[in-house]
Amino acid sequence: MKKAIKLLLFTSLLMLFVLVATACDQQDEEEIVVYSSRNERFVQPLLDKFTEETGINVRALHEADALQLREEAGNVQADIFISNDIGALEYLRMEDLLASFDGEGVETIDAQYRADDNSWIALSARSRGFIYNKDMITEEEMPKTMEDLMDPQFEGQFAITRGGNGGMIGNVSALRNEWGDERTAEWIEAIKENAAGIYNGHGDIRQAVGAGEHPFGLVNNYYYHQQLEEPTNNNVGFIYPDQAEGEMGVIANAAGVGLVNGGPNEEDANAFIEWLLLPENQLAFVGESLEIPINPDLDPPYEHAVRFTDLKVQQMPLKDLGIYFEDTKELIEQSGLDLELR
Repeated sequence: MKKAIKLLLFTSLLMLFVLVATACDQQDEEEIVVYSSRNERFVQPLLDKFTEETGINVRALHEADALQLREEAGNVQADIFISNDIGALEYLRMEDLLASFDGEGVETIDAQYRADDNSWIALSARSRGFIYNKDMITEEEMPKTMEDLMDPQFEGQFAITRGGNGGMIGNVSALRNEWGDERTAEWIEAIKENAAGIYNGHGDIRQAVGAGEHPFGLVNNYYYHQQLEEPTNNNVGFIYPDQAEGEMGVIANAAGVGLVNGGPNEEDANAFIEWLLLPENQLAFVGESLEIPINPDLDPPYEHAVRFTDLKVQQMPLKDLGIYFEDTKELIEQSGLDLELR
């Protein structure tokens, strides 16, 4: 009987030791929490590469919204925020939701493409324009400016994204800077009425245009390159709008990374950004997206890329997108374009 009791006590103590050891191991395990509004297909391979090379685990929340960080400000969950929209990152900085970064590698990115305190850093750039199906419409028949989308002659011919898409928010913010709110609201109302389809994302639009469901669509330029790589439905062209004399130039935006203020894993989060700023990882951030690296010393990872230096680009500093971010979402909804598909 005494032996049985001793064995039971020994077993209990052993189980307790295992539980305590496991708990300690879990506490000591390095990790970061990444929120991302960027396509999971572009982000997850990058995060996997980071874990493989550093041993730091990553817990990722994909399809996150910048405003989620504001909602969690009293109970910070994320360490890193990856965004397709510099306006969202600058907005977070203005709301004191991002922390300054002073690690190595920031000098590889020009100052105009990072926050004043380096709390966010842009890594890949893109522009807005029109992908079109060459079997349905000619280049000459295509609109040549953003304003052309308001013309009744294009009613029922094109597709756009929902209003809450990051690319659409940046597009509207740039127009607000160029035209003011009244004219921009008229543009939103007009494109909603003229559009033949409203989609969740640009990937849906490029595929629909390639398949001949619409003559053209408003997308970021890299979606055109993605469609060219498709085995079928790839007879598409692309228009960079507003290139003529007196026109505003193409609307540009960028994707980047921000350091969350008060994140639970500050040291590892800083290590992630330093790792990300290594040249090979800047290219890994671009990944399969077919965007253009911000770093001028890095060649685009695909053929036939059009550099911004070859385009007339709108003069609005990308940082200014943050000034308009929150109000732009309100203006979009007030003008009748739903932020989410209903």
